[in-house]
Amino acid sequence: MMLITQFIAEHITHRQQSMFLHDMEASDEILNGEIGGSSVLVIGGAGSIGSSYIRALLRYKPRKLVVVDISENGLTELTRDLRSTYGMYVPDEYRTYPVNYADAVFEQLFASEKGFDIVANFSAHKHVRSEKDVYSVRALLENNVLKARRLMELLAAFPPRHFFCVSTDKAANPVNIMGCSKKVMEEMIMTYASHFKVSTARFANVAFSNGSLPAGFMERVMKRQPLSAPEDVRRYFVSPEESGQICLLANILGNSREIFFPKLAEEQMMTFSTIADTFLASLGYMPYRCDSEEEAKRFAAEMKTDTKTYPVYYFRSDTTGEKDFEEFYVQGEQVDMNRFEALGVITNYHCKSREAVDAYLTSLADTLSCPDVTKVDIVASLRSFVPNFEHEEKGKNLDRKM
Repeated sequence: MMLITQFIAEHITHRQQSMFLHDMEASDEILNGEIGGSSVLVIGGAGSIGSSYIRALLRYKPRKLVVVDISENGLTELTRDLRSTYGMYVPDEYRTYPVNYADAVFEQLFASEKGFDIVANFSAHKHVRSEKDVYSVRALLENNVLKARRLMELLAAFPPRHFFCVSTDKAANPVNIMGCSKKVMEEMIMTYASHFKVSTARFANVAFSNGSLPAGFMERVMKRQPLSAPEDVRRYFVSPEESGQICLLANILGNSREIFFPKLAEEQMMTFSTIADTFLASLGYMPYRCDSEEEAKRFAAEMKTDTKTYPVYYFRSDTTGEKDFEEFYVQGEQVDMNRFEALGVITNYHCKSREAVDAYLTSLADTLSCPDVTKVDIVASLRSFVPNFEHEEKGKNLDRKM
């Protein structure tokens, strides 16, 4: 089987080198000056985007790197990967901690360090499937918004030179609670721009990132299970390497209250079913389209070891929160398309006042803590703060599908 990086380059991004290579090279002197010899904190650094950010960062030789993530296994693999990569610089002061960034032990750790020069936060509920019921929605909003606010308060006491918190394209005209939570997060972090530099990025799906549908294709094939995917949902994709680079560029080169996004053309969108077909072809299989999940599972269970066909089940999306297309900015946002070759920048982000944001977050916390709160109540609360939140409840979530 071809390397997954090769598959992504040939069949998904159709780029043999990073789309941000020119911007990285053009900014090399600035990146070296800002990162070299600095202290860096990466929260959520064991995930796909966080770990890619770290690999992009280490090229510029920071003095200290502290990585925090709730996944102990993820941190172990990150360290093994970095230590096993030829030519990879790892600073002498490199530490990982499997803790939640909202825990008291993290606050003690942060206070003992007396802050960092560079802070990047990748901790987030990132999946649309995280929206199921009132409990899953509460956990999502607490992590993406309320816990992130506590982090901002810590940073205000020890301001970094550069702060970055990852957003999503789904924050632009949101239709799901995950995307809306990131829109609220954008508003919240921007109110701290008077204390320290704040930037973020909205970007596309990261091909074969942890937990993504394409990554699931590999798991299904290894277990000889059918592939399943929507055939009507189109998405932009960047490679894991590109995901780290866009975050690094936004973190270091972004001015305060700026949002970065990749310059991708509409014709570069792909459907997940197309990726599934291409992935199977790379393994020497012909997809066999089934009319139901049950038929696909039965076909997989009865497959011979020498089969050249592989069962797939494709469907039209009918679950809550799925958007037909992606967009990176909305009408009224000021966009600079000339500063970088492959990056657009939303400049002078017009956020609500600190007082308005604080008042809403207090109200949101009260809503979430109410014993009889419903998902409908939470959606109404979010819409009061994000008027263009067009949530449509379809009564079905992705946990009900293969």
